[in-house]
This record gives sequence, C-alpha cells and structure tokens, in this order.
Amino acid sequence: MSGKDHTLDQPRRKRIIHIVYLIAALDITWMFLQFSVTPYLATKLGFDTLWLGYLQTTVGVIQLLGGPLFGRFADLFGARIALSLACGATVVFFLLLAIATHPLMLFVHKIPTVFMHVLPASQMVVTDLSEPDKRADALSKLGLCFGFGMIAGSTLGGQLSKHYGETFAACVGAVGSAFSLVLVLNFIPNNTKGDAPVTKKDGEKENKSIFNVSEITRLMTFPRVTQTFIVKVVAGLPSGIFQVMFSVMALQLFKLGPEQNGYLMAYLGIVQMMIQGGVLGRLTGRFSESMLLVLSVGLSSAVGLALAYMQNVTHLCLIVVPMMLSLSLFNVITDSILTKSVPSSDTGTMLGLCSSVQSLLRTVGPTIGGFLYVNYGYSSIGMTQFVVNIVVFFYLLHRWTKNKDKSN
Repeated sequence: MSGKDHTLDQPRRKRIIHIVYLIAALDITWMFLQFSVTPYLATKLGFDTLWLGYLQTTVGVIQLLGGPLFGRFADLFGARIALSLACGATVVFFLLLAIATHPLMLFVHKIPTVFMHVLPASQMVVTDLSEPDKRADALSKLGLCFGFGMIAGSTLGGQLSKHYGETFAACVGAVGSAFSLVLVLNFIPNNTKGDAPVTKKDGEKENKSIFNVSEITRLMTFPRVTQTFIVKVVAGLPSGIFQVMFSVMALQLFKLGPEQNGYLMAYLGIVQMMIQGGVLGRLTGRFSESMLLVLSVGLSSAVGLALAYMQNVTHLCLIVVPMMLSLSLFNVITDSILTKSVPSSDTGTMLGLCSSVQSLLRTVGPTIGGFLYVNYGYSSIGMTQFVVNIVVFFYLLHRWTKNKDKSN
C-alpha cells in the first residue's frame, strides 16, 4: 500500500483494523507458545526460581527502555515500518530461542524484545483508525485477540513441547512470526494517522529524533495524563506481580506440567474472550470511563483478597473471572483516557509509554514477587494487591464523586 494514503474511507479503515486484529492474535499465539516453552527449557538448563526471576527482569528492563522509543518511532515513521520492525524482531527472538543450549543463550535471546512491541503497535493503528467515542470498544477487541492467542498459543506450546521438544516449538514461533510480517507488508499502510493537526508552534522546528526525551515526557503535561498514568502504575503493580509469578506458582505450587499448564492458560483465554467479546463493549457503551476505572480498581482489590485465601487450582479457576474482568477494564479504560488526552500525532508515543508500564511491572515484579513468595508465601501477593488497590479505589471514588458534584 502507498504511504500517501492520507485519507481512508470507513470500509477500508475497518478492513485494516480487522487485519491488525489478526496480526495481534497471531503474535499473542506465538508469545504464549513461548511462555509454555521457556520455563521448562530454563529448568532443563539448570535455572532455579531466582534465575527465572532474573530472566523475566531482563525482559522487563529491555522493554521498559524500548517501549517509549518504539512509540515515538511509530509516530515519526508510520505504523507499517513500526509493525514490520516488531514482527522481524520476533522472528529473530524465536530463532535464538531455538538454538539456546546454554543458560547464557536464554538471556541473549531476550535482546530482540527491545523492538518486540507488536501489540502496542496494533493498538496504535486501532487508535488512529477508530473514532474517539468508539475507541475503548475498538481497543477492547484487541483483548479478544489476546484471549484467542492465549488459548491457541498455550495449547499449541504445551503439545509441541511434549511431543516434539522445545526447539521445534520455537521454530514454529519463528515461522508464524514471519507470516505476520508478510501480512504487515501487504495490508498495512504507511500512514494511518491521516492529516493530523500540527501541534508545533509557528517557527518551531520539529525534532525528528526518536531519542528526544523532552518530546516523550512532554505528554505528561497534558490534563489528566499524569494522574491517570500514576494510577496505572500503582494499581497495576500488584496484579502485575501475580502475573509474572504465575508460571512459577503453576510449576512449584500447583505442580503442573507443560501440558496441564497449557490447558490452564487455555481456560484463562476462554474467559478473556468471553469478557472482551461480550462484556466490555456493553460496559463502555453504557457507563463513563471514570466510573469504569473506579469499578475496575475496586474489583481488583476484591480479587486480591480472594487470591490470598486461594488453596488450589479450582479456586484459581473461580477467581479468574473477576480477575480478568478487572484487568481488562483497567487496561482498556486507562489506555483510552490517555490517548484521548494527547494530540493524535502523539498517540503512538503515549501508547509506548503505556506499554512501558507493563515492562516496569515485569522489571520489578519478579523481584518483589520472589521476595514475598519465598518469605511470606503466595498469600502475601494477594494481600498486597488487596491493600494497594483498596487505597487507590477510595482515592478514585473520592475524585469521581467530587467531579460529579461539580458537573451537577
């Protein structure tokens, strides 16, 4: 497609968004395939819980640095180039995993993750091509892709690892990522932003460097951005700790093998798809984003309390439903609020900053989670989520009721 497509009619926008959904679903499939491979391959290579934490922290640090830069790169050079870079890096990632026969190689194969931002790049395209009042619903559909990828990737990874080994599973991921790259090159236009309004002052020269920190941090000066961003970090940290510790808990606490872990992840994916496809769209259409943000954080605090008293896999399967609802609502609503708070020319950078929050959680999460798990047991992770989120809940509730009173 031509890079001169400054205006896209509605049918073409929908076609591109549907292709992006497919690319996102495939990427999540390969990533969950990798999640079904790496912990068991690492164990075979002599990694213990501590070194598994170091490995996860390495990915978090790399993507924490790469997220905002990747977002600005997409704003400057277009979605097609950004998505191509992300998919190409994923191919290299899986090829390095396939030849990992030494503990050091497990760290080396994480280096391409600095560019592996397919999901944030997909969010950028959907944000550019969707109407502001329908943005939350459009972004929530990416969560539906996430659920599909979780089911397919976890099941496929478990079966391939069991019957053919980790190396073959990694090669399947490389081939699949190469197919995603072909889709990007053939169906995604260079320019998805249209004729975005110029935000620079007259006579001010635009800085095209992706390493311009002031251009990235400038977004924090817009109304609502700083407060929402802080809430996204603080309220998201406890649930992020549980997510990064999940594979360790499945391996050590529940004694699940690769195949059983794959089935559990598939169940999580089914729940995710049901919530994203049948619940979020209706909620975002009927209630305000501020109200849904309060609801998501309050529900997350209740989930934390339930996790603290969880005893077995059956309990986890029951808790998963409200947990997925709170996580999905929280991520979609905060991303929607933040992208609406900045000019359309900066939505890529904003989404890059949002993705860096997840990377930050993966960076500090293994260290905090490992400390809590080893010293106080898994219940301490749930109690931490309950305490932190209940504080944030009352803060958001106070701010929401105050703003509601002013509007009345």
